Amino acid sequence: MPKGMRFLRLLVSFATWLLFAQPIWAAHVNTHTLNNKKVKSQKISESQSTRRHIRRLARTRVTRTSVHTRRHRYHERFFTSSFANDLVEADMTAGEDPMVRQAAIDALGNMNGTVVAIQPTSGRILAMVNQRLALSSGAQPCSTIKLSVALAALSEGLISKETEIALGRRSRMNLTMALAHSNNAYFESLGRSLGFEKVAYYAHEYGLGELAGYHIAGEQPGTYPQEVIPAKLGGVGKMCSFGEGISMTPLQLGAMLAAIANGGTLYYLQHPTTAAEVANFEPRVKRQLDIAPLVPEISDGMMGAVEYGTARSVRLNFSEEEILGKTGTCSRAGTRFGWFASYANTSIGRVVVVVFLQGGRATFGPKAAEIAGHMYRNLYDHNFFVAGPSQPATATVMKVSDTQ
Repeated sequence: MPKGMRFLRLLVSFATWLLFAQPIWAAHVNTHTLNNKKVKSQKISESQSTRRHIRRLARTRVTRTSVHTRRHRYHERFFTSSFANDLVEADMTAGEDPMVRQAAIDALGNMNGTVVAIQPTSGRILAMVNQRLALSSGAQPCSTIKLSVALAALSEGLISKETEIALGRRSRMNLTMALAHSNNAYFESLGRSLGFEKVAYYAHEYGLGELAGYHIAGEQPGTYPQEVIPAKLGGVGKMCSFGEGISMTPLQLGAMLAAIANGGTLYYLQHPTTAAEVANFEPRVKRQLDIAPLVPEISDGMMGAVEYGTARSVRLNFSEEEILGKTGTCSRAGTRFGWFASYANTSIGRVVVVVFLQGGRATFGPKAAEIAGHMYRNLYDHNFFVAGPSQPATATVMKVSDTQ
């Protein structure tokens, strides 16, 4: 084929391609461009949406953080110091057991509080450190009131130590665990079931609201309400879980613990002030409490408090003998209270130790338990649980009306 014809055919083919291929190419180019624009638009849209979502999360985080911060920054303000000096200068000590007193002084240290040691088989006060505070008008008993409520519920047949009470949709607890861990909801439920009249009756039976001692100069009787506290303060539930509205003295708590330790004899506490009074000491019974069958029911909970519950700080210093006890922590009017009431259950005898502290943040029930553990350590190291104090003479029974 001549070169001219070949060139002409190529030219016609190229013209034909331009005529038909250009729209397809243009469409492809336009489609590609539109897709790019959509992708870019989608990216922009997603980016804006993401930024808006992040801003919302940030505002939410700020709000939650600020609320959390406000809660975290709230602190109860206390106006009483947890520490004090010269607490024992005015104490009358001539009739006390010198070894027990020194053990209590060493254990208390400079904490703002008092330690009372009682012989549960006689009601004799072996030592009373910081007598001004021990004989004062008392303080809210906090969770130590749970012992009285537990005995009341057991006496009424409302529960046994194995009876479980529903505390929520999936939570249940028995008396042993409630005492060991000082569960408030459990004892609020018991209080509401018992009602104020029965709660108050048993509290008075166990010595609250009356003098615990026999002719102890300066002792005050504390207070127990004549009617249930208002519902806005928690009613009978709070009275039975925190001791709301009640003022209890260390001597009253000690007398009740002594009755638990000895199986039901509520003694008048006596504080000899001379060697002659010690030599002529005679126990005086206030009344017999029908709690002997109930003591084993609460013993596991009191033991559990020391072994694995709120009072396990006792074991920081002492583990040689069995200790049963109950802690209490609460605050009122700028002062925090820390209680621990306990007794050593040994093969040769028992001793009741009540520690009461008042102050600020350094004051709480487990700290009182730690002090008691230190005291038991001191007593043990001085062979107190080998010899023990001298045993009392036969108790003299006195009527309730003989109280001061």
